[in-house]
Amino acid sequence: MFLLHLTIQTGIEDTDAETLDTCIYQVAQKSDIAFAKLYKLTSDAVYGFALSVLKNTHDAEDVLQDCFINIYNAAPNYRSDGKPMAWILTITRNLCYQRLRKNAKISDIPEEDWERYLDSKEGISVEDKMIISACMNILSDDERQIVILHAVAGFKHKQIAHILDMHLSTVLSKYNRALKKLKTEIEKEGGKNE
Repeated sequence: MFLLHLTIQTGIEDTDAETLDTCIYQVAQKSDIAFAKLYKLTSDAVYGFALSVLKNTHDAEDVLQDCFINIYNAAPNYRSDGKPMAWILTITRNLCYQRLRKNAKISDIPEEDWERYLDSKEGISVEDKMIISACMNILSDDERQIVILHAVAGFKHKQIAHILDMHLSTVLSKYNRALKKLKTEIEKEGGKNE
């Protein structure tokens, strides 16, 4: 059976917006404890999203670091709209695009980089790893980012539309197209193994 419901635990699913808002407001007051908590709760999603955009582990690590520096500096101006993770990933997206413009290149993610990242996450099944690997190899950049944000970070399509600055209908269309591609690829791979 094709897995349409990837469930990869990043901690975001269990973290409500109020908790993240509280952390950001405390970071604005220069609380190192709140900053560490915010990092722990959101760094996996930030790194995974940056990696899906940049396709380079070193650049993704740099963006992860830059993102939290920006969060620390921007926290005093933060105004909650009930979507703190969207605010964080918007910062991440902007930093990724700046990095892409600066580098003016996109390189493929070496398979071992994704394997290392996935191996470091608890609760990821072999099937989930297979789907993510297929996702990285066969999907377009937009499709890959949408699937990662939905399946890995647990965002709803409306939130993804806001983060990626796309219409909701475009996100839904690209997501459904990505699922069809993944299903076709998995069925093809399943046929080879029989």
